[in-house]
Amino acid sequence: MRRLYNFPGGVRPKEHKRESTAAPVARAQLPDKIILPLHQHIGVPAKPVVNAGDRVLKGQLVAEAGNNISAPIHASTSGTVLAIEDHAIPHASGLPAPCIIIHTDGKDEAIIGYGKPRDAGILTPEQLRHAIKQAGIVGLGGAGFPTYLKLANEGKKVGTLILNGVECEPYITCDQMLMRDHPIDIIMGLMIMQRALGINRAIVAIENNKPKELELMQEAIYEVGTPDIELVQVPTVYPAGGEKQLIQILTGKEVPSQGLPMDIGIVCHNVGTAYAITRAIEHNEPLISRYITVAGSVAKAQVLHVLVGTPVSHLIEQCGGNRKTLSRVIMGGPMMGFALLDDEVPVVKTTNCILVNSVVSDVPLPSRGDFALPCIRCGACAEACPAGLLPQQLYWYAHAKDFDKVQDYNLFDCIECGCCDFVCPSQIPLVQYYRYAKSAIWQQEKEKVVADISRQRHEFHKFRQEREKHERELRHKQKRQVVEGQSTQDDKKSAIQAAMERVRKKHEHSEVSPKNIDNLTEQQQKLIEEVEARRKKKLEEIKPENNQ
Repeated sequence: MRRLYNFPGGVRPKEHKRESTAAPVARAQLPDKIILPLHQHIGVPAKPVVNAGDRVLKGQLVAEAGNNISAPIHASTSGTVLAIEDHAIPHASGLPAPCIIIHTDGKDEAIIGYGKPRDAGILTPEQLRHAIKQAGIVGLGGAGFPTYLKLANEGKKVGTLILNGVECEPYITCDQMLMRDHPIDIIMGLMIMQRALGINRAIVAIENNKPKELELMQEAIYEVGTPDIELVQVPTVYPAGGEKQLIQILTGKEVPSQGLPMDIGIVCHNVGTAYAITRAIEHNEPLISRYITVAGSVAKAQVLHVLVGTPVSHLIEQCGGNRKTLSRVIMGGPMMGFALLDDEVPVVKTTNCILVNSVVSDVPLPSRGDFALPCIRCGACAEACPAGLLPQQLYWYAHAKDFDKVQDYNLFDCIECGCCDFVCPSQIPLVQYYRYAKSAIWQQEKEKVVADISRQRHEFHKFRQEREKHERELRHKQKRQVVEGQSTQDDKKSAIQAAMERVRKKHEHSEVSPKNIDNLTEQQQKLIEEVEARRKKKLEEIKPENNQ
């Protein structure tokens, strides 16, 4: 038996799971249109590769990954692309975003090779990761991080793979039903992830209130025949299914603040992700559908097998919900979900639950600030926080918009589980304040990046102007030196010529008639003639025309 550890805090809300697990999983009816948001994952949005008017087939690539941290998107069924335009998407802000809208033709015609079995045993780890990437698989139990990136064991030594089958939030039962229907496919997906990571040790974690699923998963492990997979029951306490909390329960290790499980040699994946990997690798099926729980104020709560892109209203109607009496529709569970402003938004890859609340039969949900009262400083939120934070301090600083101080209290370690909301006697929507603070900080960071880029451009512009000015002055100086050099040579030449002219004139004016030459001897006369000849020669040499 594996020793289990505890994490701080946590709560035990009512489960409300029997309603949706009483009936078998049903396939959702084909809607009239499929709406595929280009941003269904962490990272940059996908880029469309189709145009309005194109006919597409089931499984066909309609948007490629935007970069390495992104995921491609495939058509959920056959039909015609109506438009690529902004449409309401499942987001707490309620803002629209670019989507590919497909009018379904009812034929559900697939591309060639879709669903064709292939031998995954011959694929290398790199080929497995590439196939998972091309299938558009993202984490189906959380924020939608591209799966292939978590399977790239590069730079960090990973020794343990944890498969998360802990579904602790009330009402949500899609993973439970998936383990009930496809235990072998889940274990096969786990083994594929082991091969991609190059590790042997793996742990499958399931809550102790799911004996049927626990037995089915154990039988699947025996049937596959792998001794390296350990099946562990964990206590039923919320949020035991959180990645960091589950790691702490199973290993006693804590993921560092602002860190990742890989930092301590652990990788954690969801059972839904493992199933999607098996369908992609063994059957050549991209991620175009998933299990989704529809519960709350509907005639028949159940888990549906839904095509990605199906409008939420279509699922509510199939389960007997009355759209005219709806007061609130929540995507996700009551603890971590968010209210939709429009029930025409589509389900996406990360959608796990549609929780319907009507004015006729209200679903018991934690407070979301409808009747918020002042904080009484009871400290219940701190006792319930599974991340060991101080929610009360985070609330005060977020409320005061002191975003520097709120980060000093490790705001970004908050997993937004809603435990503090659940226990708050004043019904303060604490998580909403934290989400607001995070969004504001992210926006500030974006603005800071833009400002830094603008400043760098301005500084480079000034540097370039100064450089050009310096170069221009240097060129002018060089030209002046050349001109000044020529002028100096001319001045020197003129001065020399003037001096020589003065000497010549001096000699000319100095000529006088010789005296007392009547009684000269022949030798004296000869000397005088020689001196005179030299003098004339010298005068000839210093004439200006001879020195041009």
